[in-house]
Amino acid sequence: MSGPFAFQVNAGDGRARSGVISTPRGRIRTPAFMPVGTAATVKAMMPESVAATGADILLGNTYHLMLRPTAERIDRLGGLHRFMNWSGPILTDSGGFQVMSLAGLRKLTEEGVTFKSHIDGSKHALTPERSMEIQRLLGSDIVMCFDECPALPADRDRIAQSMRLSMRWAARSREAFGNRPGHALFGIQQGGLEEDLRAQSAQALTEIGFEGYAVGGLAVGEGQEAMFGCLDFAADQLPVDKPRYLMGVGKPDDIVGAVARGIDMMDCVLPSRSGRTGQVFTRYGVLNIKNARHQDDPRPLDEECECPACRNYSRAYLHHVFRSQEIISSMLLTWHNLHYYQQIMAGMRAAIGQGRFAAWQSEFHSTRLQGDIDPL
Repeated sequence: MSGPFAFQVNAGDGRARSGVISTPRGRIRTPAFMPVGTAATVKAMMPESVAATGADILLGNTYHLMLRPTAERIDRLGGLHRFMNWSGPILTDSGGFQVMSLAGLRKLTEEGVTFKSHIDGSKHALTPERSMEIQRLLGSDIVMCFDECPALPADRDRIAQSMRLSMRWAARSREAFGNRPGHALFGIQQGGLEEDLRAQSAQALTEIGFEGYAVGGLAVGEGQEAMFGCLDFAADQLPVDKPRYLMGVGKPDDIVGAVARGIDMMDCVLPSRSGRTGQVFTRYGVLNIKNARHQDDPRPLDEECECPACRNYSRAYLHHVFRSQEIISSMLLTWHNLHYYQQIMAGMRAAIGQGRFAAWQSEFHSTRLQGDIDPL
């Protein structure tokens, strides 16, 4: 590998912007959606199939990979890219969110978190230093700081205490990351829905200095209105010349709204998880393939979609294989959902470049209101 990590904004339209993140393993077109490969695989998809949807980068999960098969084993086998047969960039989260979700299985201190594995009950510890070591062993192109993410709602004192701990951990993460040309470390802004706490967090992270910045602590139960309200100020508190990453988002209209507020990168398990449960994202909204009304329908999921599920199969067939619990159902519906998400990103990138993002956004919402969709 050669070449630096860099970010260039090529066009802006309102607060929305499009550009390119350059890494030694390839370019990431922004705004970018990152499919989630939790355990070194995007479920029901081959790596080349994920690439065919238009994805430039995948996300891997530090917590799950450190437990199984272990970061050390992946390192011995040539790193995560070789292990999962993905040649493009990979971002790994720090493990903090998953550990914080363990509730009674964890103990939090200034040093880090000790916890019991959800797999076998074995005891483990995650600190900023250990998180950086694991992500180095995995070979991640973009590494995330170790942070604490309290669930919302939470009282202001709890949010402030957590944010300040995360900023101390961010400084330790930066030091432990060291000098790794071609690799990037992203800081994570915290502060709940509080504008002043978010500003304090952004200032602390900027003073430490990172190659990119994430808006953390959202999509944790606060609802879309509150999330957008926070993004109305949070994104602009971060450096304008660095990528801005909104973690764990989300539904298609969440993604469009986030880009409208200055976000460059997002990830979510929703398109792949929904594919496995029969929920299909289309231009017209969510279609539930398990519903009986599809069993005699010869139409594709979406007449304008070019994914293999829509080119080659009817709603009737997809209903049948889902109801029959055939593996091909998860494969085709996941492919379609990921393709649809990448089409949204491509549409936004083009619209921003043409200075017509507001018109594109209006058309996106109006199309979804007039569609042939199923009740959830």
